[in-house]
Amino acid sequence: MPGRGRVAVPFAFSGAPVSRVIVVGSANTDLTVKTGHLPRSGETVVGDEFMISYGGKGANQALAALKAGAGVTLLAKIGTDEYGNLLYDHLIQSGLPSKGLLHHREEPAGLALIVVDKEGRNQIVIVSGSNGHFMVEDLHRFEPLLQAGSLLLTQLEIPLSTVEHALRLAKARGMTTILDPAPVSPLPPSVYSLVDILTPNETEASSLTERKVETPAEAEKAASIFLSLGCRTVIITLGARGALLSRAEGVEFFPPFLTRSVDTVGAGDAFNGALAAALASDKSLPEAIRFACAAGSLSTTKRGAQESLPEKTEVEHLLREKGIQK
Repeated sequence: MPGRGRVAVPFAFSGAPVSRVIVVGSANTDLTVKTGHLPRSGETVVGDEFMISYGGKGANQALAALKAGAGVTLLAKIGTDEYGNLLYDHLIQSGLPSKGLLHHREEPAGLALIVVDKEGRNQIVIVSGSNGHFMVEDLHRFEPLLQAGSLLLTQLEIPLSTVEHALRLAKARGMTTILDPAPVSPLPPSVYSLVDILTPNETEASSLTERKVETPAEAEKAASIFLSLGCRTVIITLGARGALLSRAEGVEFFPPFLTRSVDTVGAGDAFNGALAAALASDKSLPEAIRFACAAGSLSTTKRGAQESLPEKTEVEHLLREKGIQK
C-alpha cells in the first residue's frame, strides 16, 4: 500500500447475526496523524504517529452494528484503485456480504485525512472519490436486499439525492429509517419527513437549526425544530454531556458514560451503529440509546475508527458495571 506507517489489521466478527440492518453510505481509507495540538490556519505542526486504517461513515456504522450483534448489509460503491481493492477485501474479511458492494472502475476509493491531538479531538478532511458516484440508479440494483431489511441507516457522505431515495424506498417497505446528518449539509424539507430517527451531534444540530446547541436545554429547543419539520424522533448527541431524546411523548436526557477518552474519531458512528443494532433486536428506544451511548463512550478509549468499535459483550459489561443492565 502507498504511504508509510502502521496498517491496521482488520477485525473478524464472531457471533450469529440476529437481525437485519441495511446501511447505505460511504467506505474510505483513513490516513491519520497524531500530533500535540490541532493546526491553526496556516500553521504547520509535527506529527507523532501516522496510521493507515479504514473508515467512511457508512462502513464504520455497518461494522459497529455488526459487532453489536446485528445482521448487516452495507450498500456502498468502491473504487478499484490500490486503496479501493484493499478496502474491499477488508470489508469482506470483517464480515460484510459482498453483494452490497459495487465497484467503480474510473474513480478511486474515498479517502479521509485525519489529525488527532493529545486530547483526542480531531479535524477531518474527506475526499469522496467513488462515494460521490453512488447514484440513485445504483440503488435499484439493491432493491432485493432492501426487502430483507427491517431498519435502514444512512448518512451524508454520498450524494444527497441517493440518501433521499434510499429513505424513500425504505419507508415504502415499512422499514425504520435513521439518518445521521453528517457531514452536515442543508437538508430539504422532503428529507425530514422520511426520517423516523434523526441523530445529529450538537455541531450538526446547531448548523441545521442555525442556533447554538451546547447544553441539554439548547438541544431540546433544536430538537423541537426538527420535529416540526417532520422527523418523528430526534436524538441529539452531546459528546461528554450525554444525549437528548425528543419525540411526541416528551423529552428524556441520557447522562454520559465517563471513560478516559484518547480519540473521538468514530464515536458518532459507534453510537449510530449500536443504536441500529439495538433497535433491530427489539430493544425499546431508551434501552437502545443507553446501549448506543455506552458503545460510543467505549469507542473513545481506543485509537482509530473501526479499530475502536466495541464488541457487544464489552457494551453489555459496561452497562452491567453501571447498574443499567443485569
